[in-house]
Amino acid sequence: MAAKRATQADVARMAGVSQATVSLVLNAEPDRVGPETRQRVLDAISKTGYSANPLAQRLARGRNQIIGVFTYEPVFPQGNGDFYHPFLVGIEREAERWGSDLLLFTSAPVENGRRRLSGKARAHLGVTDGCVLLGRAEDKQELVHLLDDGFPFVFVGRRELPGSADLPYVGADYVQATNDVVGLFLEQGHERIGFVGELSDRESIIDRLTGYRTAMRAAGLRPTSFDPAELTADEIVDVAVEHHLTGLVLAEAYRAGSIRAAAAARGLTVPRDLSIAVLGQPDVPVEAGADDAGVAWSGFRIPREEMGEQALSLLVELIEDPSGTTDRHRLLPCVVEPGQTVSAPRPR
Repeated sequence: MAAKRATQADVARMAGVSQATVSLVLNAEPDRVGPETRQRVLDAISKTGYSANPLAQRLARGRNQIIGVFTYEPVFPQGNGDFYHPFLVGIEREAERWGSDLLLFTSAPVENGRRRLSGKARAHLGVTDGCVLLGRAEDKQELVHLLDDGFPFVFVGRRELPGSADLPYVGADYVQATNDVVGLFLEQGHERIGFVGELSDRESIIDRLTGYRTAMRAAGLRPTSFDPAELTADEIVDVAVEHHLTGLVLAEAYRAGSIRAAAAARGLTVPRDLSIAVLGQPDVPVEAGADDAGVAWSGFRIPREEMGEQALSLLVELIEDPSGTTDRHRLLPCVVEPGQTVSAPRPR
């Protein structure tokens, strides 16, 4: 038969003190317990083998020091090339620094490939002090409900909600980063630069398009953007040739390899005949079958680990001081990568 586990009451009886005094010693409040009494309690803990329940201690302080991580799509890393892996690394590192545990929510119902944060799924968040949210398929009305509930959370990535809802987020400054990448083309003498990106209401695409248009207008050039959703890589190159474009900025990096291959099939080389830059993570895997080993793509690098760190740090600040003056919206700078896929255009 297993030995009975020692309790705080056992410690209190052995030390000749109240359970409240034992609790003060366990919670490291030396100013409220005399040194002799404290030592008697510590000796009793040692003799009884008492082990405090960390969750109970945390709850007694009004917090359990558990931070939730909710993802709208499966984001467990499949390897170092996985897009979400650095976010999770940053979140984990910052949680360790704050002495918080992480709880990954995976039981939410899935509808059309997207997890829903409603009903029981939202109720489950209550076991945490707050939650970091990430993913591309969020339901903004669900986020409004979370804000209305007063539940602390921070989204990884800039998000705007309808009305006056003030959603806390940590994102990347895609507007400035895209402006800087267009600057790489302008420095090389390009005047006909196209933007390739799905036209949608996603903030990450809107910000990239805004940065592109701002840079082009500031240079006195006409923006030329088109949606590649229903175009093959060959057709994208056709559009570039038909419009006499000498450079392309791609909102989504995964298209880069197939567009480069399509250009090569037409006898065009990158960057001599067509310069290409990717707006985010030049080293992410591109489409299968593309021969891109060793290609140093021009573009910018998203500070994903830092975004994860800052998201958890902001969340802790909101938990500890919900009515404080903490900046609830943080945009981090991206690092421009000159790469080797943008060069001076060939003379006409």
